[in-house]
Amino acid sequence: MISDHEKRLEAFEKMLLSVKEQYETADAKMKQLKGEGKEKTATYRQLMGNKLQYQNILSLYKLYDLLD
Repeated sequence: MISDHEKRLEAFEKMLLSVKEQYETADAKMKQLKGEGKEKTATYRQLMGNKLQYQNILSLYKLYDLLD
């Protein structure tokens, strides 16, 4: 039987992986758009906002020693 603590840890690990993947995806798309000279587009700006949000989450994880 899985304890509540194990469920929470599993959920945290799943969320951490998702945030890292979304950060990397946003970063890659931004680099592609920048290469195409599309830094002023709404899509680029939305990706920038998303990337900053993911970066803040990862920084909090690191602050509390939850990230390597």
